[in-house]
Amino acid sequence: MKEIRVGLGTCGVSAGGIQVFNTLKSEIDAKKLKVVLKETGCMGMCYEEVLVEVVENGTSFLYAKINPEKAKKIIDQHIIDDRPIEEWIVNNRACSEKEEFFKKQKRIVLRNCGVIDPGSIDEYITRDGYKAIQKVLKELSPEEIIDIIYQSGLRGRGGGGFLTGLKWRFARNAKGEKKYIICNADEGDPGAFMDRSVLEGDPHSVLEGMMIAGRAIGADEAYIYIRAEYPKAILRLENAIKQCAERGYLGTGIFGSDANFKIKIKEGAGAFVCGEETALIASIEGKRGIPRIRPPFPAQKGLWGMPTNINNVETYANIPWIILNGAESFSSMGTEQSKGTKVFALAGKIVRSGLAEVPMGMTINEVVFDVGGGIKDDRKFKAVQMGGPSGGCIPASMGDLKIDYDEITQTGAIMGSGGLIVLDETTCMVDLAKFFLNFTQNESCGKCTFCRIGTKRMLEILDRITMGEGKEEDLDLLESLAYKIKDSSLCGLGQTAPNPVLTTLKYFREEYEAHIRDKKCPAHICPALITYKISAEKCTGCTLCAKKCPVQAISGEVKKPHLINQNECIKCGLCYDACSFGAVEKI
Repeated sequence: MKEIRVGLGTCGVSAGGIQVFNTLKSEIDAKKLKVVLKETGCMGMCYEEVLVEVVENGTSFLYAKINPEKAKKIIDQHIIDDRPIEEWIVNNRACSEKEEFFKKQKRIVLRNCGVIDPGSIDEYITRDGYKAIQKVLKELSPEEIIDIIYQSGLRGRGGGGFLTGLKWRFARNAKGEKKYIICNADEGDPGAFMDRSVLEGDPHSVLEGMMIAGRAIGADEAYIYIRAEYPKAILRLENAIKQCAERGYLGTGIFGSDANFKIKIKEGAGAFVCGEETALIASIEGKRGIPRIRPPFPAQKGLWGMPTNINNVETYANIPWIILNGAESFSSMGTEQSKGTKVFALAGKIVRSGLAEVPMGMTINEVVFDVGGGIKDDRKFKAVQMGGPSGGCIPASMGDLKIDYDEITQTGAIMGSGGLIVLDETTCMVDLAKFFLNFTQNESCGKCTFCRIGTKRMLEILDRITMGEGKEEDLDLLESLAYKIKDSSLCGLGQTAPNPVLTTLKYFREEYEAHIRDKKCPAHICPALITYKISAEKCTGCTLCAKKCPVQAISGEVKKPHLINQNECIKCGLCYDACSFGAVEKI
C-alpha cells in the first residue's frame, strides 16, 4: 500500500501544508483509494516546503513546493496512473538537492523527524521507541546509566556545553527528599527553531530521554518548560504524554517496574531570561522569572529547593540513542572535546534554510556551502552569527574553523543552542550588533545594574553611530562598557549580551570607523547614512519612482530623467525598490 507523508511542522503549515493535506484527504476519500495519508514533522528542508513524500515498496518520491493543485495531480498521475511527476521530485534528479542537503548530515536527534507521525506512539515504537527506557529499568543501575552518558562525551546542547553525565552525577549525589527533572524548551533566540522542530516531529524521544534521566538521578517528577508561542509543539507534547499515560509508560510502576514517573507541561510567558536555569525554576514556582546567585546550583538546590537536573530538548533527544547504541558509537563522532552531532537552524542569506544535524568538527564553510547550498543570489559570504543574542559574529575568513564548543568560544562567539544566521555583504555589522543588543536590553530582567543600564548606554552609542553622530572615542567606550557588563552581571544574559558588539568590533572594526569617520554605511543599510540619487543615463522617465514616493520628493517629466530633492527625501527606499532599470542608486 502506498503511503503519502505531508510535512506539517510549523514551517510546512505556514507554507500551506494544511490545505495540501486536506486536498489529498478529499481526493483519497472521493476516489476511494487504498492509500495511507499521514502527517509528519519537519525533515529539515524548510526551503522546499510544502513537502509531500510518496513511499511505495521502500522507494521514496519527495515532492517539493506543493500546493493544492499540484496535490491533485500527484493523486491522479502518481497514485492512480503510477507515473511519478519527475520535475517536482527533489530526490530523483541527476544532482539531487535532497542528497546534497543530507550528504554530510548524521541524524541522531532528527532521526525520526519527517519520517514518523509525531501523533502516533506506535510509529515511535516501530523505530525502537521506548526500548532504551526498558533496557535501563531492567539491566542498568542508576550509576551505570550515568557512566554511559558520561563516557559518551555528550555536552549539554542548550548553550553552556557542560558535560551531561557529570551534571547528572551531581544531581544523583545531592541529598534531598525529592528530586526533579526539567526540560528547558524555552527557545528564545531570534532565528532558532531546533527545539520546536524536534518537539513537533518527535516528542516521544524527548519524553523517553527525560524518563532515563529521572531513573539516573532518582527523580519521579518532571516539567517541560516550553514557550507558549509554540502551540503545535505543546499540542503534540500533550498528546504524547497522554498516550504514554494510557499505555502505562508514565505514572506508577512504569513498564511493570518499581519506577514512578510523571511529566507536566509549564508554558512560559515569553521572557527570554527564563531560558536561564534559575529564572526558569522561579517561573515554574509561580514567581517572577529572575535569576538568583549560584551556588547553590540547581543540582543541589533547584525546584522547590530540591535537587534538580535541567537539560534542553536536544540533549534529552540524544539519550535514548546513546543507551541503545552505546557510548562509543556516540563518542566516535565529533572532536576530542565535542562529541556527537549538533543540530543547527540555518537561517539568513542562505540558499537552503532549514534544520541540519551535522557531526561536531565540521567546518563553518562545509555547513554553509555543502549543507546550506551557499549564499542567496550569488552574493559574497560575509559572516555567520552563532549563538543568538548571546553569541557573536564569525567572519568568512574563518570559514575553515571547526564547529567545536571550545574553538567557537575562542572566537568570542558561542555555540549556543544552535542558531546559525548566515550574512552576506548587504548586512551592516553595526546594525546587526544594534539589533541583538536591543533584543537583550529589552529582555533584561533589570536585577543587575550593569545589565539593566549598561546595555542601555551601549545601545544609545550604537544608535548615535548608525545615525552618523558617532565619535572616535565611542569605540573605546563601547568596549569598556562591554567588559564591565560581562564581569558584573549575575546571569548568562548579561554576561553574554555584549558578545555581538565585541565580535563585530573585533572582526569588522572598519565598518564602525566608516560610520564614524566617513558618515557612510558600507552595506547601505543605515537610513541616516544613505543618499538616494537617480542616474540620468539609466533613467527612462517611467515615473514609477515618483508615484511610489510618499512625500513627493521626486520630480521629472515622462520619458525624461528624474531628480530627487534631498531636502525632502525621507530615505524610505521605496523608489529604489520600485525601479526596474537600476537608475535609483544608493550612495
